[in-house]
This record gives sequence, C-alpha cells and structure tokens, in this order.
Amino acid sequence: MNFQSVPILDYSLLSNSESRSIFIEQLRHALINVGFLYLKNPPVTDETFDSLVAYIPRVFALPQEAKDAIAMTNSPHFLGYSKLGVERTKGASDQREQFDFATPLESEWKEGDPEHLRLWGPSQWPKENDVPGFKDTLNLYLTQVADLSYEFIGLVAEALGLPRDGLDQFYDAHEKMQHRAKIVKYPTLDEVSSDQGVGPHFDGGFLTFLLQASDHPGLQVQNLSGQWIDVPPVPHTFVINIGKGLEGVTQGLARATSHRVLSPPRGATPRYSVPFFQNIGQDLRLSDKVLQFPPEVLQLRDSRGDVAATDSVNFSEYDREPSGLVQLIGRVKSHPDVAQRHYPNLFHRFFPQGLPAQGEAY
Repeated sequence: MNFQSVPILDYSLLSNSESRSIFIEQLRHALINVGFLYLKNPPVTDETFDSLVAYIPRVFALPQEAKDAIAMTNSPHFLGYSKLGVERTKGASDQREQFDFATPLESEWKEGDPEHLRLWGPSQWPKENDVPGFKDTLNLYLTQVADLSYEFIGLVAEALGLPRDGLDQFYDAHEKMQHRAKIVKYPTLDEVSSDQGVGPHFDGGFLTFLLQASDHPGLQVQNLSGQWIDVPPVPHTFVINIGKGLEGVTQGLARATSHRVLSPPRGATPRYSVPFFQNIGQDLRLSDKVLQFPPEVLQLRDSRGDVAATDSVNFSEYDREPSGLVQLIGRVKSHPDVAQRHYPNLFHRFFPQGLPAQGEAY
C-alpha cells in the first residue's frame, strides 16, 4: 500500500450505478491508503477555472500600496494580503505571497461571545477598478467549490461504509457555514533564497480542494516510507486531500498525508495555486463524536501499515477544544501581528515575549 503516485478519479463515473460503484471503490482506496487524489471532470465549469486562473497574475501584479491596503492585519477574520516570507514552517521561511479569502458571510460575533466565533466574517477585496470582475469571478468559483465539497463529503461517507449523510452532523446549516481559500504565488529561485515554497505540513480540517493554477510542478506528498512523491498539475482538476480533523473522526480510516511545495527553479515563472479549505461547525469537539464503521472497512485501515517517517507536525487540539478554537489558535500562531491587534489575550498567551519577526505555521 506504499503509493508511488496519486490516483486520478473521474467524477463522471458517478453518472450511472455501475460506474458509480467503481468510483466509490477507487475513493475508498485513495482515502485509506493515500490521503490525496486528483478529481477530473468536477462539477466546476472550465470557464470558471480559466477565468480565475487568468486573474491571478493580475492580482499579484497590483501596486504594493494596493495590496497593503487590504493587509490581513486589518481583519479580525485573518482575511487579506500577506507579504512574502511572513510565515515559517518547521523553522524555515515559507517563500510565498498570498491573499486569504472566504465564502461570503457576515460576522455574527458580539462582545462576550467565544472568541473563536469571531474568526468568520467578510473578506477584504482589491478595488473593483483595479481588477474589474475579479470579486465576482472568485465568489462564483468559491460557491461552486463549496457545493462540490458538500457533495464530496457524502461520497467520502459512502466510501467508508457510512450512510450518505453520515458526516453531515459536522456541519451547520450551509448558509451559516464559511469556508476559506488562498490565492498563492510562489516566486522562482531567481527571487528567493530557498526552495521552501511551503514546508512539510498537514492540513487541519476535513477536506482541501487545490487548484494548481499554473503548469509548474512543486507539490509533493510523503508516502508511508517517507519518500516525497510529485503531484504535477493536471488542467481543470482538483487535488483533494484529507485533513487531520477528518482523520481523527474516522478513527484513522481517512489518512491525512504530509505534503509540501517546492519553489519554481531559476529561469521559470512563478507558480500559482488556489487551495480551498472546507470548514466544519465552529463549536464541535471532534472527540465527542463517535462513528461506527463496518469491520471490513476497519480491516483495510489495519492492513495498511504504519507511517514510517513524516516531516510534518501532528494536530492534537481537536481532542480537547472546539473546532473553531483550533482553527483560531492556528491563525494566531501563523499570523501573530493580526492576533496582537485583534486577539490580545491569545497573543500574549502564545507570544509572552512580544511580537516575533515571523509566524510559525507548524
């Protein structure tokens, strides 16, 4: 079960009952043995993909003052622009510039509510005159991916032997949910001194849907023996991976897999990507939810083998804290300047010596 490539699943197989069973079997293998998969022919139009991809270089080409005007430090929701090199992973600087956005939602937080409920709220956007149509294009994309994420979590449940709605209990009503995304630029080694686009890590939630928005390789995942396996771009596909939250609630059936991104080489052009992170209800303590899986599915997990080596740090707070607080703590650690301004109590808890030069993502 020590994979050497990431499997490609075809969403169109779901169109009839015979091929649907093939898809579910392939999905079960990817969930249990790999933790990553490509999804081709997804229910997101090629036009939506292509329109967003065309905007991305234009957004990063905005004047620095236009980007700074929507700096993440303005936002208690940790949404907005982050300069190159402000985060570290595994003790080294991540060489990426990025904008954080989220699906549309107005904040309902009020003074006295738990602080983690303040994490969800409206995005900051570039001025419409600077990139006409970008906001509408990205919001359309985020809406289509959010719809896909709910459909896909039902397929995950089915593949693991649960009822189709077996994981729905981890979400609030859709109109009360918010999911996050980044638009990321990885400069070439002509511009940066390290090939660590982003260092080895796990994602923390349930599902991530990644659009590799340029034709550069760089994404790698770590197999059971610790080898790094390339995940090259395939146009009009998503790369979907499992987060530590979903691994936890499925008793390790769905496998979170360590991954990283390498910077493009000298003489290339920047790499662009758009990860979409599906959230779950903010007040959930995942350890309070116990799911029952068929013995034959649990046996697949037990026969998989153990991870011999990983370069990533595990998440542990899900056993003790509400999901929203786990996410907020992660944001505070990776963006302490935002925390200092908007969450002073948490900032002083994690940074008693004052503001560090960089955040520590993991």
